[in-house]
Amino acid sequence: MRFPLYIAKRYLRSKSSQNAVNIINMVTFAVIVIGSAALFIVLSGFSGLKSFSVSFSNTFDPDLKALPANGKIYTFPPSTAEALNALPEIASLSAELEERVYLTHNQKSSIAYIKGVDSAYTLTTGIDSALFTGQWDLIGQQTVTGIGMANLLSLSVQDYRSPLIVLAPKPGKGGLGSGGLGEKPYNQLSLVLSGVYQLEKNLDQKYVFAELPLVQALLERDYEQVSAVNFKLAPGVDENSAREAIEKIMGPDIVLKNRRQLNQTLYRMLNTENLATYLIFTLVLIIALFNVVGAIIMMVLDKQKHSRTLYSLGLTLKDLRRIYFVQGVLVTSAGGFIGLVIGSILILSQQYFGWLMITPSLAYPVEFQLLNILLVLGTIIVLGVIAAKIASNRINYKLLKAG
Repeated sequence: MRFPLYIAKRYLRSKSSQNAVNIINMVTFAVIVIGSAALFIVLSGFSGLKSFSVSFSNTFDPDLKALPANGKIYTFPPSTAEALNALPEIASLSAELEERVYLTHNQKSSIAYIKGVDSAYTLTTGIDSALFTGQWDLIGQQTVTGIGMANLLSLSVQDYRSPLIVLAPKPGKGGLGSGGLGEKPYNQLSLVLSGVYQLEKNLDQKYVFAELPLVQALLERDYEQVSAVNFKLAPGVDENSAREAIEKIMGPDIVLKNRRQLNQTLYRMLNTENLATYLIFTLVLIIALFNVVGAIIMMVLDKQKHSRTLYSLGLTLKDLRRIYFVQGVLVTSAGGFIGLVIGSILILSQQYFGWLMITPSLAYPVEFQLLNILLVLGTIIVLGVIAAKIASNRINYKLLKAG
């Protein structure tokens, strides 16, 4: 193997007497460098976009969330809360009650979800870090909404003269008139805006936050009835062990979900887009590496006399094929490595300097990952091996005896 490697290195460094062959080799090498750099840059860009998109759910969603296995609500007594708070795996927990309601303000209306939360909600999630204006204050009849809902209903912070009206259907069976002739079929609540958060469009128009006892009274629920319990895990705690400890206390009436399970559609979409982009650019690389096949074949024809000389000196057909095979692998590996270096410099410069901006205050998100480096390098090497194998098989006895 040493001798074919030595000859392959010599062929790689030496120039051909034919200018056309030299130009083809340079173009082939440049295509490999550009292709590998482009693949790495695109994968790093999608990794950054994925992290950027997931960061919204990381701010809004807890580490684990206990949802009812059946129905919309379940009972969460104080004794269960005390037992859960005593677990070393749990840093904090927060109960919530969520229901769809009708909102109206100054002759403008919208459908949204009211989410009643307790005082530990901001400790369990990072929602208060997303405040755009005002403050997170749910004491009494105060509320926090997303910027989309605030703009839609023309809400102003601390506007006591014009509160937000929340209408929720009364629970129970029967028609609209089952509660009596003059009785309204809904409960009404007036809320004053204390703060506005900003995450992303869907979340900014979906939720209205209020104090948990207030929402329980609005929906005519018992103080122990909740729709979910949020958990923040202690640092370094294994998720599976935390799940087992929580399920042991709360029993089979709940289903625990992490952030990925709570946002399955988002993660599935991001992974599908990432895979599709990788396959498209891999197809481009496959087309580009046909240049490698052509370049090696041109080299075989250019070095035909050298091959016959080496064959006469005792090298076998297998050894000659190995020379050009190793040459093809060296070309693709070197091109892929240089392309990765160029791509890494561009990605790191974007991370540190933000020369490509989405908005005046937001740089295009990119993420430098070792997995992307290994993926690009592995793809280049595998495709290079295939291309070199195809081209080196062009060496045969007929070619050696010709001329």
